[in-house]
Amino acid sequence: MTIHADDPLFLRLAFTRGVSARVAHKLLSELGDINTLFAASTGTIAGIAGDAVARALTTAPDGTAASLIDAALAWLNEAEDQHLLTWAHPAFPALLLESGDAPVILFAKGRLDLLERPALAMVGSRNCSQGGTDTAEAFAEAFSASGVTVVSGLAQGIDAAAHAGALRAAAKQSATAGSTIAVVGTGIDRVYPAKNKVLAHSIAEQGLILSEYPLGTPPLAENFPRRNRIISGLARGVLVVEASMASGSLITARLAGEQGREVFAIPGSIHSTFHKGCHHLIKQGAKLVETAQDVIEELQLGAASSAAAGQSAATVNEATGMSPLLEYIEHTPIDVDALVARSSLPIDQVVTELTLLELAGNVESLPGGLWQRRAKRERA
Repeated sequence: MTIHADDPLFLRLAFTRGVSARVAHKLLSELGDINTLFAASTGTIAGIAGDAVARALTTAPDGTAASLIDAALAWLNEAEDQHLLTWAHPAFPALLLESGDAPVILFAKGRLDLLERPALAMVGSRNCSQGGTDTAEAFAEAFSASGVTVVSGLAQGIDAAAHAGALRAAAKQSATAGSTIAVVGTGIDRVYPAKNKVLAHSIAEQGLILSEYPLGTPPLAENFPRRNRIISGLARGVLVVEASMASGSLITARLAGEQGREVFAIPGSIHSTFHKGCHHLIKQGAKLVETAQDVIEELQLGAASSAAAGQSAATVNEATGMSPLLEYIEHTPIDVDALVARSSLPIDQVVTELTLLELAGNVESLPGGLWQRRAKRERA
C-alpha cells in the first residue's frame, strides 16, 4: 500500500504517551491539520492541551515509539491490501469520526469499500448456546445478503458466528453482499483467539479487519472493552443476539446508546441465563427483534434479501393459531438444519420461530443444538 506523506506524523501522534484520542481531536480542531500541529510551538500546544502533552509532542519519539512507527511503515509496504487509515484518509469512517472518540489511526487489512456500505454491529456472549450460534449466523447471512456490512469483534461465540454468516452470503453473491468487518483488540498481525485463525484469514480476503493497536500488541484484557466503541461507532445500530448479564456485549450496547446508535436485542427463554442480558436491554428500551427484516426496516438499510424478506417469524397457521413450524417438531429431538429441510422456511425464520415457540412453552431446547416438542402437563 502507498504510504501517504502525513502517515508518519499520525503514527507519531497515535503512539505518543499521554495523548488520548479526545486530546488529539481537540488539537487538530484548533490547529487545522497534522503538519501544523507538529510545526506548532510548545507554548501553542500547551495552551490547548497542557504542558505535559506539549512536551511529549515537541520531543523526538522515544525508542519504543520510534520502533512502533518503523514497524507500521514496514507493514504497510508488505501488501496492497494493508492500509493505514488516518483522520486525513478519505476512507476513514465518517460515522466513527463523528463519535468524538475515534482512534487517531486504524490499521486495516482487506476491503476498504466495505466502510462505504451501511453497517450493523452484531455482538453477544463468547459462551453461547447452539441456538444463539444458529441465530447469529442466520441473521448475519440475511443482513449481508441485503448489502449490509456486519461488524463484530472476532471473539468466540456470537462474534465468530456473525462473521461466518456474513461471509457465507458474500461467497454466494460477492458483487452485492455486504460481507463483514472484524474489529480486533490486538495488533492486526495477531489473531485472538487462535482457534479463529482460519476465520480471520477468510475475513482478510473477503471482508476487512481493523485494529487501533500497534503491531504485535498481545491480547490484553483492557483492550477489548476499549475496542467496543469502534464496533458500535462504525455501525448504524447494534444487535445483541444472546448475552448473559456479565457479557461484554452489554458494554457495546451502552456505548452504542451514548453514540446515538439504535440498540436491538433478540429475546429468549426467561429461564435461560444466556438471554438475561438481552431481556435487560429490552427493559431499558432496546428494540425487540424477531427477524432480520425488523432491523433492516427500522434502520432503513436497504432492500431485504430473500432470506430476510419472507414471511414474518410470527407466521401462524390459520387453522391452529400456531406457528406452522410446530408440525415438524416431534418429541424426538431434531436440529435446525433438519427443520429447515422439512419446512422449507428460511433459517433465520426457523431460528426465530423456535425462540417464540420456546417462550410460549411449546418446545424446549436441548444440549447440542437440538429441539423437541414439550409435553403438555395434565391439570390437577
